Amino acid sequence: MKAMKLLVVLTVLAMLFTACAPAATPTAAVKTEAPAVAPVDEVPAVCASDAFGCAVFAPGEVVKLGMGAPMTGGDSAFGLDISQGAFLAAKDAGDFNGVTFEVVAEDDGGSPEGGAAVANKFAADPAVVAIPGHIFSGATAAAMPIYEKAGFPMLSPSATNPALTTKGSPVFNRIAFTDAIQGAFAANYLFEKLGVKKLALVHDGQDYGKGLVEVVAKEFAALGGEVVATEAITPKETDFTAVLSALASKAPEAVYFGGYTTEGAILANQMKQTGLENAVFFGCDGTYGADFLERTGPNGEGAFAVSLTPPNTEAKLVFDAAYEAAYGSKPGTLSPFSWNGYDVTAALISMVKSVAVVGGDGKVYVPRGALVAAVRGLKDHVGISGTFTCQENGECNASGPLFVVVKDGAWVPAP
Repeated sequence: MKAMKLLVVLTVLAMLFTACAPAATPTAAVKTEAPAVAPVDEVPAVCASDAFGCAVFAPGEVVKLGMGAPMTGGDSAFGLDISQGAFLAAKDAGDFNGVTFEVVAEDDGGSPEGGAAVANKFAADPAVVAIPGHIFSGATAAAMPIYEKAGFPMLSPSATNPALTTKGSPVFNRIAFTDAIQGAFAANYLFEKLGVKKLALVHDGQDYGKGLVEVVAKEFAALGGEVVATEAITPKETDFTAVLSALASKAPEAVYFGGYTTEGAILANQMKQTGLENAVFFGCDGTYGADFLERTGPNGEGAFAVSLTPPNTEAKLVFDAAYEAAYGSKPGTLSPFSWNGYDVTAALISMVKSVAVVGGDGKVYVPRGALVAAVRGLKDHVGISGTFTCQENGECNASGPLFVVVKDGAWVPAP
């Protein structure tokens, strides 16, 4: 009888356990996604050996790339344009093991003081891993030592002062051709194409503009031309008539300006009032854009500048359409660096993905020192504006400029 009762109890218990057990899930119905990188130890060993350690991101968190640029003021067109290109690259990058990418653009005013302030802000943010910038050379030079200490690789779309890659910095790289290249091409174009034999030079006293003028002066003289005067102006001033009148007394056939649109447009306007109405205004990549046309109107007719518009490849046309849809204007309108902004950001994100490690805890670890080395080792990266391979000094592009001239109120390729 006891045996019978025990059997009944066991049968009831078996039925209860069966009823409470979860239903089996068919193996075919289970979908699992492999991590972007095979998980290793919970905290990867590379983080202990890396000179700068690792930036760490849990799934759902954001990897930041910090861009320092003039976002307000007279030169804000450059910052807005380049950052907009960068934003599109971050959007196109998708995610990496659940981690996404974001470009954070901070206003450095284009100045050394602003560059240092923004760099310190980025260096204090553990989510920032790389810098698609800075934009202007002076701000870049001030920011470089801060990023060197933090272990942040830089890939600038537009900082072109030749000295930036002579300092031995392990973190600074750029895809824009240097002022040495631009200046040599400009001197040759002025002397050979335009037949200018007497040239006046003006710069804004900053690293970029002064560096350009120094190269033009040297190359123009080497060709047999005469530099009749060199003058410096002060950025943000609005009356350059005294400087221009002094230049007019030397009877130059052209005035070459190294600087940015704000001052370049004022010079082009005031040349017509100071006896230089027959002299050619010859600018640079810093004076190109719709802003120059708007500020000069008919006074800008016949002015020269440098454009960086790449060939109409499929990738460029796709980007152009996306840019216009997002921002309501065509790339290359605000500055010549729209495509460069996209390219440096895409390249940096690609390098982040190449060195990132997924830990056993599912987090993404980005070894900072390894990322610095990976960016310097960039090879045959295909971008919209060209194919880039970084040299040991951080120069990643050696192409020449495209000269443009204002004709009927629009920029067109120069003959």
